[in-house]
Amino acid sequence: MFPSRHHLVFPSVQELGASLVHFIAELANESIHSPRGCFTVALSGGSLINILSEELPKIKTADWKNWFIGFADERVVAFEDPESTYGLYRTHLLTKISVPEEHILVINPALPVEDAAADYERKLKEVLPGDNFPVFDLIILGMGPDGHTCSLFPDHPLLQEMEKSVAAISDSPKPPPRRVTLTLPVLNSARHVVFVATGESKGTVLKRVLEGNEKNPLPAARVQPQNGSLHWFLDAPAAKDLILPLERLSTL
Repeated sequence: MFPSRHHLVFPSVQELGASLVHFIAELANESIHSPRGCFTVALSGGSLINILSEELPKIKTADWKNWFIGFADERVVAFEDPESTYGLYRTHLLTKISVPEEHILVINPALPVEDAAADYERKLKEVLPGDNFPVFDLIILGMGPDGHTCSLFPDHPLLQEMEKSVAAISDSPKPPPRRVTLTLPVLNSARHVVFVATGESKGTVLKRVLEGNEKNPLPAARVQPQNGSLHWFLDAPAAKDLILPLERLSTL
């Protein structure tokens, strides 16, 4: 069992990455040995690609055949495009681990953005049953300097989406403009959510997200799993201005 709320601070990104993967490995083992018999995880892009590609292959006891990997959001570009999150994971991570190809859930970038979102939603619902929304065992998120997460941006209408599991965005404030993203109801239906924030540049927005009490919360602050746990993995530069209870660790 894991605590429902955790704020973990590590001296370095390397120590953070090692502990994050230890957490993932324990959670995967617990999920696979549950009646569900599998582990479902959604990955995010950005700096997480380097962290996970470096550390995940070190899980020597992973039962990869029972993993299902999706993506928290994706740019609607060809997989060969350097903007493609799946394309980068395919190059840097998925060649190092033996998750079956049919267990990797990806968008169809050849479709128009609205159709790509509907197609991805169908794929998720086939693998992840839920009463209303697909339920991931774990969603790993990053956060932009404006407080966005996935492709959910401050003051964007998609923050009000409460019916769709996957939404299309064609006017992303951050290029490329056409994207597919999990919605807040899916993030808040997950059994476990982990945010990873590193670097001093994240300090100001991190303080707003974790310690603010704003009438119009930033997207990352709106991620509050209803029946699951929420964990923040931070390095020391990102957490330096925080005053909330923190666990300063070198290992889990």
